[in-house]
Amino acid sequence: MTGSPAENRSKGKSNVLFSGVVDWCVKRALSSIVTRGALTVTTASGRVLTFGDGTGKPVRVRFTDDRAEWALLIDADKRLGELFMDGRFIVEQGTLYDFVAMMLREGQNSTHPLIARIIDHIRTKLRIFRHRNLPGRSKANVAHHYDLDGRLYELFLDPDRQYSCAYFEHADQSLDDAQIAKKRHLAAKLLIEPNNSILDIGCGWGGLALHMAEHAPGGYVLGVTLSEEQHEYASKRVADRAGGTPAEVQFALRDYRSLTGRFDRIVSVGMFEHVGLASYRTFFRKCAELLEDDGIMVLHTIGCSATPGFTTPWLDKYIFPGGYIPALSEIVPEIEAAGLAITDVEVLRLHYAKTLEAWRERFMARWDDAAKLYDERFCRMWEYYLSTAEAAFRYEDLVVFQIQIAKRNDIIPLTRNYIAENEAKSALKLDVEGSVQREANDVLVG
Repeated sequence: MTGSPAENRSKGKSNVLFSGVVDWCVKRALSSIVTRGALTVTTASGRVLTFGDGTGKPVRVRFTDDRAEWALLIDADKRLGELFMDGRFIVEQGTLYDFVAMMLREGQNSTHPLIARIIDHIRTKLRIFRHRNLPGRSKANVAHHYDLDGRLYELFLDPDRQYSCAYFEHADQSLDDAQIAKKRHLAAKLLIEPNNSILDIGCGWGGLALHMAEHAPGGYVLGVTLSEEQHEYASKRVADRAGGTPAEVQFALRDYRSLTGRFDRIVSVGMFEHVGLASYRTFFRKCAELLEDDGIMVLHTIGCSATPGFTTPWLDKYIFPGGYIPALSEIVPEIEAAGLAITDVEVLRLHYAKTLEAWRERFMARWDDAAKLYDERFCRMWEYYLSTAEAAFRYEDLVVFQIQIAKRNDIIPLTRNYIAENEAKSALKLDVEGSVQREANDVLVG
């Protein structure tokens, strides 16, 4: 300390008082949340606080300074992630996921501090103004996340780089097989026929478009993305296919708003979250313009099963700038306003929690490789992203909507039996082709 002895004593007393007040606030806040489990918190002043009934997997965390504790109390949605990234909030026993899962699981039945509720209310009201994603801004937002080093995604995604919710047909299904099942499930709902033209809006690294091509021999598949890295990777996949594809496949670096022409089928997976609330009507009107009169569209998007909310500021700043997770009540009116009809809605509940769990486990196992690409702070950021997302899908209101859309009510079969039937045909075709390939390989080896 600098200054006179009296001044130093005064500052010391003030610091002790501040620490005591903050520690009391932490104890009061967490006591109202954690009634089950075993949580131990070491405050910056060295106090050890325990919460819960002592059951389950123990979790121990530590704050390095008083201001970190205060920041968490005031605005956990934004500050917890930053504190973890900066090493000011440290998980000493258990994992970050264990802590976040405990908070979200137990927090459903508690009342948040008044200041936090006020901040949440303001963010919800302002959501419409924060999500006006014009073309230039959309491209910049996409680049922020999807133009990262492609080797990062190889650390935790399946070989096809499916970066969206998998479809688990049974609890023990592997991530790789569940991603194949997701593509098969979407293709079944699209009722793809030979010679169909198919548009994939937000095509990622091209895996879904290439899968759709297998169902449309003689047809045409166009995948569009705003990510330069994804476009380059997807285009190379087509060029590297020695035997070609049953349907012509092209990938374009295009904004969906600039597209022209008509398509028999439209699919969009994991892209609608980036459209922006203020642009929903534009999106669906463009889809109506692009879809043939007897066409079918399937929209696969993260959604909220409760009333509309807001994007957490941490996620908006560090992971998905401009992103927004809609409630179904925000989507349906815009589909209707575009002159389109909803023919089927499926809500995938815990599928994304299982997907994120697999991604998180794979990423943590390859932490050192990720740190070589970026640094430790980036790795902590990514761990926080995957951990909080998984916990939110498991314990909060996040789900995935698969919305089937058409212009006419006589295009889709009367019952949903066709989905399982088409999936079975697709799986059988894959098994047969796999057997033929294995036999060919055996001949070559022999």
